[in-house]
Amino acid sequence: MMGLDDFKDVALKYKVIFFDAYGVLKNYKGMLPGVKEMFHFLQENNIAFYILTNDASRSPELLAKSYIDAGIVEVNESKIISSGMLAREYIQNKVQRGRIAYLGTEASAHYIENEGLNTISIKDVDLENYIDISALVLLDDEGFDWNVDLIKALNLIRKKPIPVIVANTDGTYPVTRKDVAISVGAVGDMLEALARKTFIRFGKPDSQMFSFAFDYCAKEHDVTKKDILMVGDSLITDIIGGNKFGIDTCLVLTGNVQPDSYELMIRSYGIIPDYICESIVL
Repeated sequence: MMGLDDFKDVALKYKVIFFDAYGVLKNYKGMLPGVKEMFHFLQENNIAFYILTNDASRSPELLAKSYIDAGIVEVNESKIISSGMLAREYIQNKVQRGRIAYLGTEASAHYIENEGLNTISIKDVDLENYIDISALVLLDDEGFDWNVDLIKALNLIRKKPIPVIVANTDGTYPVTRKDVAISVGAVGDMLEALARKTFIRFGKPDSQMFSFAFDYCAKEHDVTKKDILMVGDSLITDIIGGNKFGIDTCLVLTGNVQPDSYELMIRSYGIIPDYICESIVL
């Protein structure tokens, strides 16, 4: 029998906590109970925190707005570390000229806007005039036609050898208690298989996401990996990612892994968190 830990006792052991967002702090209904009080507790005890998310559909400012609107003033855009930020860094360093095509909404294009580079939605790409397109970025599962524009994206990368960046590796996301929707990570998997090319991916569980987050928080805090805890609801993204990066991990049972199945799932996957908490409620 795997015992459950008290999140308050666990949190007090660390200087910095990385939180996954969906399934830990909020779900399809909105903010989970106790989140506001938990962040207040962290602030009172001088425990820094950051929210690590594979959501590249909106800017950090817009992602933080949902917390601020819920009265959680401790969360601002500086507390958000998204996979879209890694995609932006890659583009700034590797893509020097031309137009960047993207799958997603105009809001998600925030991450790929860069001086000297123009962005263009895949729906506006003309396959008769694509010579100046220098990259394709997959940002969000909305903002394009899933038939016409996905076929256009496939033919674009078949015709021209350009890098394809997947800014959100999640295959699905929950829309109700029992149902999920297809995320842009699954779209990337499909296009990659059909084009027979290798795409560039950013997001958990890739160690690059955790390395980026570590460097990001180390600019503000004097920490080592031993000072950081990763809190997540998914064994195959949050927990394995944190384990591989060498930081302690805490599985919460409010999202992908439920209280009645966590022992079976841990044994099945062989992914072992350092702590298991029912939730982040104190």
